Amino acid sequence: MEKQINTSDIHSKNLLPLIAAAAALRKMEILKDLIVQAKARKLPFIKIYEALLQNYLFTGYPSALLSLKLLKDLYPNKRIPKAADMNLYHFRKSGEANCKKVYGNKFEKLISNVRNFSPDMAEWLVLEGYGKVLGRKSLSLKERELCIVATLAALKFEDQLYSHINGAFRAKASIQEIRSVIESLSLIGNKNISDFGFRVLSRYQEEKGMHK
Repeated sequence: MEKQINTSDIHSKNLLPLIAAAAALRKMEILKDLIVQAKARKLPFIKIYEALLQNYLFTGYPSALLSLKLLKDLYPNKRIPKAADMNLYHFRKSGEANCKKVYGNKFEKLISNVRNFSPDMAEWLVLEGYGKVLGRKSLSLKERELCIVATLAALKFEDQLYSHINGAFRAKASIQEIRSVIESLSLIGNKNISDFGFRVLSRYQEEKGMHK
């Protein structure tokens, strides 16, 4: 049975990442409460839609379909945006640009490393991940990365979380903003989710020579 949460305790800037994390954990009652609270605070529908849509990269289609259906149930009269144009050239161009924003001069090394164990995944990472999904409008790259940080912390994927903490930071999120998102995860799950996120964040700060 899911625990009750007091959504009024949640800072508005953390609502979207928490929505993404609750969906990833399939905490549907909590997800419903968070969406209702987001609606009450006039968080734009399209931002919630995009946060849940991009989750399929990390949680798979079944999970994303479940959460998007719930969103539609809570916004029965809201018009869903049309599907984007599936232009592979555009996706590659925007995908490489976004990936370089996140990884900087480590972009080529990343692609080379992934290509060593899966050439397909190396292609999909650019086209699908950073192009088709993270290149979409309606959410800034910073907003997307903070949602991804919440999702990956909730799912406890350490290496990927480390990369996307870096991505959030390079997308102009402050360490305090990242820390606030991770801290807020304790509201929707066990405290060990936040503890896990803080451990990865501490390692990131140590290795980057940042003051804690």
